[in-house]
Amino acid sequence: MTAELDDRPARTAVAASPVAKAFKIAAFAEAVSWIGLLIGMFFKWVVQSGDLGVRVFGPIHGTIFVLYVVSLLAVSVSHKWPAKESLLGLVSSVPPLMTVWFERRCERRGALVRPTS
Repeated sequence: MTAELDDRPARTAVAASPVAKAFKIAAFAEAVSWIGLLIGMFFKWVVQSGDLGVRVFGPIHGTIFVLYVVSLLAVSVSHKWPAKESLLGLVSSVPPLMTVWFERRCERRGALVRPTS
């Protein structure tokens, strides 16, 4: 793609900043913990075999959710994201597995590479 066709801001070649790595890990972990919590809720409410899964995965998911939000805010500040992008990242933390979609979207768009200016 030529420079005149690419309307995204110029980015450096260094994509793997510690903040971006933390965000990527948190996004994936948040989705995995959602799956664990959903399985726990299935066994609690559908199979009715107790709430052990919810008691285990509830706090795990809650902790990882907080880590996702903190890492999202850190990467959005350090990489100078527009407010709309940060808000979309926050909203994507609510539906199950959407953090993985959002992280991949950011990767595709070059939003996890620090701006040059």
